Amino acid sequence: MKIQESAENYLETILIISLRQEHVRSIDIVNELDFSKPSVSVAMKNLRLNGYIKMDTSGYITLTEAGREIAEKIYERHTLLSKWLVRLGVDPEIASKDACRIEHVISSESFDAIKRHTKDIKEA
Repeated sequence: MKIQESAENYLETILIISLRQEHVRSIDIVNELDFSKPSVSVAMKNLRLNGYIKMDTSGYITLTEAGREIAEKIYERHTLLSKWLVRLGVDPEIASKDACRIEHVISSESFDAIKRHTKDIKEA
């Protein structure tokens, strides 16, 4: 299941917004990512056509099972890597930005190794 980094970011953003509020609309994604409405609209169309999201007649966006799987994987990577970098002494803002880059390119093997060695971070 290999998709583009931008699609992973959109799916992760939908997940994050859905954790904060009941419904997710395109405008919420526009505001969260500070992207243009047309860019988000095109991305939502592509995610819908590829089976990663559903959009109802009210414009509410939900993740499909495939979309949720990717979003949760990326979100877990981002969260753990950010906390790990902060624990290593990296400024939280820099840690979050770096985690955002790393989360897309790190192999499952390397991430699983970091995860095994940072079990205490998950609870923090």
